[in-house]
Amino acid sequence: MKILSAVASSVLFVAAPAFASDQIVSTAATSVRSEIAWRKDNDVEAAFMQAKASNKPLFLYWGAAWCPPCNQVKATIFNRQDFIDKSRHFVPVYLDGDSPGAQKLGARFKVRGYPTMILFKPDGSEITRLPGEVDSARYVQVLSMAMNASLSVQDTVKLALAGSKKLSAEDWSLLADYSWDDPGQKLIGELAPGLLRLSALSPYAPSATRLYLKALQASATAKPGQAVPAIDKKEAIAKLQKILSDAGIVRANMDVLTGTTAELLSFLTLPKSDSRLGLAHAWHLALTKVVDDSTLSKTDRLVALSGQIAIATVDHAKPDPGFQKQVQKRVSLIEQATTDAYERQSVLNAAAHALADADMLDASDALLKAELKRSHSPYYFMSTLGANAKKRGDKSAAVNWYEQAYHAAKGPATRLQWGANYVNALIELSPADVSRIEKAATTVLTEVGATENAFYERNLVSLERMGKRLGEWNKDLKHQSTVQKLRQQLDEVCKKLPDNDGQRGACQGLLAKS
Repeated sequence: MKILSAVASSVLFVAAPAFASDQIVSTAATSVRSEIAWRKDNDVEAAFMQAKASNKPLFLYWGAAWCPPCNQVKATIFNRQDFIDKSRHFVPVYLDGDSPGAQKLGARFKVRGYPTMILFKPDGSEITRLPGEVDSARYVQVLSMAMNASLSVQDTVKLALAGSKKLSAEDWSLLADYSWDDPGQKLIGELAPGLLRLSALSPYAPSATRLYLKALQASATAKPGQAVPAIDKKEAIAKLQKILSDAGIVRANMDVLTGTTAELLSFLTLPKSDSRLGLAHAWHLALTKVVDDSTLSKTDRLVALSGQIAIATVDHAKPDPGFQKQVQKRVSLIEQATTDAYERQSVLNAAAHALADADMLDASDALLKAELKRSHSPYYFMSTLGANAKKRGDKSAAVNWYEQAYHAAKGPATRLQWGANYVNALIELSPADVSRIEKAATTVLTEVGATENAFYERNLVSLERMGKRLGEWNKDLKHQSTVQKLRQQLDEVCKKLPDNDGQRGACQGLLAKS
C-alpha cells in the first residue's frame, strides 16, 4: 500500500484558474431565466399539447434546489449558448421536486433521482433519458443526436439485442450515453448482463467501450440479489489499462472512471496484488490529466481528485501527508475560483467530500461551515457535517447536525426526506433516546398529513426507509408504546385518503411491520 501512497503523492498540482432557487444571483441563473423559456407551471398535459401543436420535442428536467448535480447542470449546461439555442426547438419543462404535484408526476414518468432529463417526441413517446454526468459539450452533442433520432431508445435496444445491422453510429451512441443508472430503467432487464451484451454487439468502438465500462461499473456496484455476469477479469484489466492510456477515451468516459474507482479496483483485483498496483498506477496517472484539465468543469476535476484519493486508500491505507497537502491546495484553489451560486453548490459538495475522503475531516468541516452563510440550500451541507461527525465517531454532534438540517430544510418533499433522515440517524446513533425519536417521528408524520401526494416517489422512498428503521428499532418490542402512538397517528392520515387512491395502501403499509 505504500506504493499506492507514493504514486498518489507524486502528482504535481498546477494552479487552476428552480423554484426555491429562483432568487439566486448568478450568471447561470440569469441565463436560465431570461433565455430559456421554461414551463414551470407543472401543467404537463398543456406542455405536451404545445409540443404536439408545434411539432417539437419536449424536454423534461426533474430536479431540486439543493441537489449538487442539478446545480452542476444549471451552471455548466443550461447556461451554454448552444443549449439555449437548441431550447428554441423543443418545449422545455422545468419540474422542481418540491413544487405542487411534482412527486405524483415523478411517478408517472418513473423519475426519482435528481437530476433526471428526458426527451420526448411531439406525440409524447419517450425518446431517451439524457446523462447528467458527462461534460457539458458531450451533453449537448448527445441532445442533438436525440433530437434527430428516428427511433426511441426502447426500439433501439430491441433492434440492438436482435443483432440488427441497421443501427447507425449515432443510434449506438445514444445507447451508450443513456442514463442507465436511473432506478426506473427497465429496458434491458438485469443491468450489468444487459450492458455487457450490448457492448459485445456494438460495431462501433466508442460505444462498445462505454457500454463495456458501464457493464463493469454495474457489476462492481451491484447490490445483493442483482445479477452479475461472468467477466474475465484478466481481460478486463488489460482493456482498462489500454483505455487509461488514451486521454481522449478517458475524458469521454470520465464519469465512470472517476466516480466508482475504488469499487472497480476492488471488483477486478485482489488487495495489494501486483495487478492492483499496476492498474492503480495507470489509473492515477490518467486521472492526473483530468484533474489538471482546465477545460473541464471544476466539479469534474474534483471528482477526479476524489478518484485519486480512492486509489490511494483502496486498501484502507491513510493518505500520505504530502498528498493531503496537495489535495488541500487543489481544493482551495478551485473553491476560491468559484463564484457562481449554482456552481458553488456542486463544487463545495465535491470539495468537502474530497477532503473527508483524504482523512481531513476538520478541513472539510471548516469549508462546509463557511458555506452555510453563503449557500442557497445550507441544509444540504448541514447533513454533510452530520456525516463527517459520524465518520469521526462523534454521535452527539452528528444527530445535532441532522436535526439542524431538518429544521432548515425547505420544500415539502425535501422536508420529508430530511425529516426521515433525521429519524433514521437518531435510531442509528442514539437508539436509547426514546423521547427524541418519538418527537422527531411525530413531527415528520404531522408534515406527512399536511403534504399533498406524500406517498409518491421520493416521498414514499424516504418514508419507507423511516418505517423500516422504526421496525428494526422495535424488533424486540421494547419500544412498542412509541411505535403504537406513531401507528395511530399515521392511521388518521391514511383514513383521510380516498379508498380508490393508490396512496392509501402505501400509507397503511408504512408501519405495518414496525
